[in-house]
This record gives sequence, structure tokens and C-alpha cells, in this order.
Amino acid sequence: MTLHEPHQAGKPKADAKHLSLHALVLAAGRGSRFGGSKLQARYRDQPLLAYPLALVAAARERGLIDGGHVVIPAGDEASCGLVRDMKLDAVLNSAPEQGLSYSLQLGLAALEQAEGAEAALILLGDQPLVRLEVVEAIISAWYAGEEAIIRPRYAASPDVPGHPVLVARSAWPLIRDLQGDAGFGSTRPRPRETLVDATGHNPDVDTLSDLQALEVIQQ
Repeated sequence: MTLHEPHQAGKPKADAKHLSLHALVLAAGRGSRFGGSKLQARYRDQPLLAYPLALVAAARERGLIDGGHVVIPAGDEASCGLVRDMKLDAVLNSAPEQGLSYSLQLGLAALEQAEGAEAALILLGDQPLVRLEVVEAIISAWYAGEEAIIRPRYAASPDVPGHPVLVARSAWPLIRDLQGDAGFGSTRPRPRETLVDATGHNPDVDTLSDLQALEVIQQ
């Protein structure tokens, strides 16, 4: 599995009518701090993973993205069923213990096979509060000709790197040599980012107490 150099720049010109953008949901984490099976834990009567998948499906329906891939552990039938129900594409990770970087590498390698994919909108499977309006703002910034990496800056946690993050194809090769739980913020040289201000909060669910805390968060 290799990420190849892009055949053209990933960032669109401001006058571009449409370039292909695909979502990539990273959902292969082991959930060890949660106690296992985190993404199937219930939040308001739905599995956690159902929320980012529904967001991707809604973004596709609105024409904001052209498709969606979801990296899940090999053999995870429950997650595979959710991916299938949303008519998204599953990318099976047979070595989740290798961390976030390996899921990124698998997912972006799969997107390289997607026809004309020029950017990836990367979401985390344990963030159920992402809003469609934030996705729209990030994509608008990309079409306006901003940097190759664009992420939100949430008002409630301005110092925490926000998700989802849009990564133009020109930046995909930067993750080739990453290991463990490193993401694009660990790449060297680190590419410049555009920050898009957003209201509210978008916390990770790492522990059971994080999940319980979601019930009182007001967006």
C-alpha cells in the first residue's frame, strides 16, 4: 500500500466549478480507554458511529461530497452493517493496533482509487456532534482557494485541533511515514492550515464519562 504523488495540485482554483471531494471516516480505534466496543455504544438511542456516517450521507445527498469511505476493523460486523446501511464504502483494517496513522494510510490509499478524488474530508468515528454547517464552511473555504489543510476552530475549545479536517490531495503523501496515533499535525514539514471559526463544541468520546457528558452539551 503506497500513497503516490498526485498528478496535479489538490487545491482548487477559486473559479473551479466542481472538484471531487470524498469523506473518510476513521473508525478502527480499539477503544481501550472506553473499555471496548466504543463506536457501538448508545448515544440518544443510536450507536456513536451512526452519527458521523449519517452526516456523510447527508453531505453526499446535498452534493457537498461525491462519496464516503469508512475505515473499520476487519471482522467488525456491527460497524460494517452501519456502513452498508448508509451506502458508504468500508475499508477493512486488519491491524488496528498500529494506530490512527495506519487507518489514515489505508483510507487515503483507498481514496486514490476513487475516480478524480482531489481532497479528503476526514472525520473521526467517535465525534457525534459534527454539524453539516461546519462541513459546508470548510468546503467553501477550500473552493475559495485556501490552504491544502482546512479545519474548524470551535468557539468552546479554540486551542484544540478541530475536526472534520479537509486535506487536499497534494498533502496526502505527507502521511506515508507516520506511525502510531500520529495524524497530519505530526507531519514534517508541517503544512500550513486554514482555520474556519465555528460555534459550539465537538468533543471526542474517549471514555464512558465523555459519553455521559455529551448529554448535557448544548450546541
